[in-house]
Amino acid sequence: MSANTTATTAGGGEPAGIGLGLVHEQGRSLRLTHDGNELVRYVYRPWDVQLESPRPYLHPIRTLGGDTVSLYRPHDHVWHKGIAWSLPNVGPANFWGGPTYLRDSGYRQLANDGSTEHRSFDLIETSPERVSIGERLEWVTEQGETWFSERRGLRFTAAPGRGAWTMVFTTSFTNLTEEEVPFGSPTTEGRPNAGYGGLFWRGPRSFSGGRAYTEGREGDDDLMGTRSPWLAFTGRHDGTDAASTLTFVDAPDNPGHPVKWFVRSGIFACVCPAPFFDEVVTVPAGGSLAYRYAVVVADGDRGAEGAGALADLGLGELADAASERAATGPVPGADGGTGGEAR
Repeated sequence: MSANTTATTAGGGEPAGIGLGLVHEQGRSLRLTHDGNELVRYVYRPWDVQLESPRPYLHPIRTLGGDTVSLYRPHDHVWHKGIAWSLPNVGPANFWGGPTYLRDSGYRQLANDGSTEHRSFDLIETSPERVSIGERLEWVTEQGETWFSERRGLRFTAAPGRGAWTMVFTTSFTNLTEEEVPFGSPTTEGRPNAGYGGLFWRGPRSFSGGRAYTEGREGDDDLMGTRSPWLAFTGRHDGTDAASTLTFVDAPDNPGHPVKWFVRSGIFACVCPAPFFDEVVTVPAGGSLAYRYAVVVADGDRGAEGAGALADLGLGELADAASERAATGPVPGADGGTGGEAR
C-alpha cells in the first residue's frame, strides 16, 4: 500500500464523490453535486410568503468552476428566484408573484398570487453520469382551489471536458377545472415587450450589460421577442472578472417552436423562453400542455460560435432524454400528459 493511501485511510477522511451526486434534504430541497462540489440546489418546498407565489426554484446555480450564475429574491422583484417555472397570467390567477398586469389598469396587486405545491417524487435516480428526478405538483390559487396538476422532470448531465453541465427541464400540466383556462402574459394584456412567463432565469447583478446570442444574431435588449431555437447569455462576475455563459434551448417538439424569447440585459439580466409572449394559449377542461427545455451552464465567455456549440450540446441532451423515454417508457414526472389539446 502506498504512503498516500495509508495516510488517507489512517486519517479517516472521506474522499469526494466522483461525477454527479445528489443530497436530499428531506422535506426541503435536493442538492446536485459534481466531484463533491455543489452545482445547484432545487428547493421544492419553499418558505415564501403568498405574495411571492411560492413555487419550486433552482438557486444557487453554479458553473463547474464554482461561479454563481443566479440571483435570489432581488429587492426590485422579490418573486424572482434563480430559475423557476413562473406564469404571470393564468386566467385571473398569477403563478409568478407580485402584481398582475391588467389591460385597463396596468399593474395591480390583487389577491391572486397562487402557489405551485410539491406533492411527491416519483423518481430520484442517480449515477455518476446522470441524475433524473420525477416530481408531481399541483397549482393552487390564493383562495385554495386546485386548478392544475403537473408532472415535472429534471435530468442533469455533466461534460467536464467542455466546462459545462446541462439540465433538461420537462413539464406537463393538466387543467383540473371545469372551464377552459387561458395562458398569457402582460403583453397579451397590452403591455409591449413584456411577454414573460415560462422557465424564467434571473442572473447575478454583475451580469447587467451582458451579451445575448441567438441563431445568427447577437445583441442585448434588442433581442426581445426574437424567435430562435436557442438563446445564450454571457455575463461577467465581480471580484474575479471571470465570465460564464448560460444557453437555453427550446425543444423542437414544443408547441410553437421556435419560441419567442424574453431577454433583458440593461436593467438586469434575465432570460425566458416565452411560449405565451404575445399570443394567448387556452387549455380546455381536462386538457394538457407540455414543454421541454435544456439549460446549459458553462464557464467562460464562449462568444457567438461557442454559444452555438453549447446549444448543440443542449439539443443533444434533449434528444438523449427523449430516446431514454422511448426505450423505457415515460419517466415518471416527465410524460407529455393526456387530455384535450390546447389552442
